[in-house]
Order: sequence, then structure tokens, then C-alpha cells
Amino acid sequence: MPERIELWWARRQFSRGVDVPYPAGIYREAWAPYPALIRQYLPDRNAGILLTQIPPAADVLLLWTCESGHTFVATPEEQRSRPGRERRKSAWCPDCAALAKPPRIRTPSLTPRAPQPARVVCGKTPSLPTGEPFLSACAPRPASAVEGQLRQDLFSRLAVTPGMNAVRLARPFFDHLEVWPDLVLPELRIAVEYDSTGRHGLEHVGKREAADRRKDRALRAVGWEVVRIRTGKLEKLGPFDLQVSNVTGRGMERLLETFRDIRGPLLVDAYLT
Repeated sequence: MPERIELWWARRQFSRGVDVPYPAGIYREAWAPYPALIRQYLPDRNAGILLTQIPPAADVLLLWTCESGHTFVATPEEQRSRPGRERRKSAWCPDCAALAKPPRIRTPSLTPRAPQPARVVCGKTPSLPTGEPFLSACAPRPASAVEGQLRQDLFSRLAVTPGMNAVRLARPFFDHLEVWPDLVLPELRIAVEYDSTGRHGLEHVGKREAADRRKDRALRAVGWEVVRIRTGKLEKLGPFDLQVSNVTGRGMERLLETFRDIRGPLLVDAYLT
């Protein structure tokens, strides 16, 4: 059961037999992918204990203050899993989220509610063997200029088939029988994803991280491997992910070396230009 930070800290002091059970900065890397939470946490409102002294999985109640001045109590796990589909910095604050989407007032109805229709899978996915890459009409446009530059640089180094943006799946991924990696390398059967925390620190963390993991599992289930380029202090999700500050120069060489680790240098070097 979650407990107040003063009680939690005192219990840790007793169980470990030291005045400072967790040194300052010990969990800095674990909190680094959540810049919005770092801004919302004020040590003077939490018994003077730094956020980097609190394990992200600790069952402790912390006091947070959003940029609008709302103060609320939540555990680290509640905060880290809070961002969902909303791409705004107020998604980290339950008060701001409630004000942005006030609950609807429902009038009582005497007629029975109709059954909810079953989820419909998009019918635009072509009938292809599972694992087959193709050009999808449903795929979104590139999310950033960095992603477009990465595509240009990578395809200038590898003579693989360009233009593919989707992979056929055996089971639905949300509402489609396909997934849309940022970059699709058909001959190598490797998907490349470019991940950053985004403008407000909401991208690829919390629930979005869970969706990323599900996407990776769906690709691996049909014989593909995933390489995620993780920036902004995002931790690795898979065995071949890269933590880099940029993908130019040395970053591109590391990416090619990772491809060789996955498919072997003989195959990868055959496509080098």
C-alpha cells in the first residue's frame, strides 16, 4: 500500500541501517526520459528528498506541481504511466486533463443500451503473406524532419528497395493487420524506429512505451527484427537498440554495424553503395 514519503523514507532508513538509504543521483538515468516529471517534482514539498533518490517502482506517495500550479499526489508508477493519446504537456496533470475534457452530463434513458459493435479491422491491408513489406495507404507521414533525414542518409548507404512503409501481420495491431515502422528495409527484414521524448516529453514513455513494445513483438512474430534509435535519455527496449545523440557520422556507422550483428556482414555489405 502506498505511504507518505516521510514514512517511506524512515522505513528505508531503518531497514538499511543508514541515514541516506538512496544516495542523490542514484536513479538519475531512470528518471532522465521523463523531463516533464522532473519539472513537476519539487524536493522542498517532498521532505527535501530528491527525485533521483526515489526508485521509479517505489510504492510511495509524492507531491507533484504542474506548470499551471495544480498540486496533486501520485505514485511514481501512476505518473510514468499517465500519458496516453493526448500529446500535450498537461497530460501529466490529472487536473489539467479533467479541465481539458470535462465529463459529459448523461440524462437517464429508459431504452436499453444497444450492444457495442465489435472492433472492425481496416480492410485496406492487401492480402499478402505475413511478414511481407508493402506500400500502405494508411501509414502516417514522417513525424519529424530528423526521421526524413535519417531515411535519406540510410538509403544513400544501402541499395535496398525504397518506398515500403508497412509490414503485413498475422494478427491485428490495434485496428490494422499491418504496422508502420519509420524505416523498412525489405531485403534485410529489419525495421528501424527513431524515438525521442518529443517537445513536451510525452513521446515513447508511459503507455506509448507499452505500445512500442507491442509493435516490436508483432514485427518479431513475423520474422522481422527491430532497431530503435533512442534519443533524449530513452532507455533501450530491445537487444539491438541504440542510444545516441544523433545519427550522423559515427551514429550511422553504429547503425550499420548493428545490421551486421543481426543479419551478418556478408548479407549487409552486399547492399552497401
